[in-house]
Amino acid sequence: MILRIVLYCLLGGVGFMLPALGAGHAGWWWLSGVLVTAAFVPIALFGPKTGLGQFGVISPVLLLVSVLTTWSEAVLFIRSPLIQEHAVANLTYDSIGHLIAAAVLAVLWKILKLTQPCDVTILRPAFMKAIGLISVGAFVYVVCYFIFGSITYQFFTKKYYPEGAAIARAMGLWFWLLELGRGLLIILAIVPAVYTLRLSRWNTAICVGLLLWITGGLALLIVPNELLGGPQRFIHTIEILTENFPPGVIAALLLRGKAPAEMWAGSAPHPSRT
Repeated sequence: MILRIVLYCLLGGVGFMLPALGAGHAGWWWLSGVLVTAAFVPIALFGPKTGLGQFGVISPVLLLVSVLTTWSEAVLFIRSPLIQEHAVANLTYDSIGHLIAAAVLAVLWKILKLTQPCDVTILRPAFMKAIGLISVGAFVYVVCYFIFGSITYQFFTKKYYPEGAAIARAMGLWFWLLELGRGLLIILAIVPAVYTLRLSRWNTAICVGLLLWITGGLALLIVPNELLGGPQRFIHTIEILTENFPPGVIAALLLRGKAPAEMWAGSAPHPSRT
């Protein structure tokens, strides 16, 4: 099984190399893809038991976290022609590339037969309650963004984005509504993973928090580019850890009910709770 997991990560990384055709740094893009694929290993082992189900869990994370929310932040704060003049094309190209990567991971999952048995009861809240809990998760993201984003900007990145504070002030309330919207998209992206991971509640929360950090920050920022230098990418990697990991963990804990103790002793789950 370990060999199959390693193959899944190494081969999965190839699916994320499409940007290298235009931007170069093929090795870095492959390593980025390996990291993203590794973040999905818990999904491959203990997630949905069909290829379509795997794709249905992976693709929202890639499209909403790796592409849409990071793209919107770049469009807002990076005043480079590479971003501003090609915004729609960049979004379209990245979305197609990540959908292809999600399909590659689903196919690899099928070929390598990675699903593992795990008898865990998954307790999900009622629909209306889930909406409220997702909103709480989005609010937690805004709070983390405000606290850690402000600290990062004041002490580390202000020199890179001298107009950043002015842009946020000019937008007023709309800026925070935009960030709340980004938070909602990020939390919505992980709902399929939270609801299908056959792991304990806390293990699911940790896996989801790491997934948000790796796919929304770490993996994207290890690749060299002409807009962000090495120190700047490192700072943002830590910043996104503090902004994405906590809401991911909290949202997962809220959306997964605590199973009765006897369920972890191997007893059969109640039909209405799976």
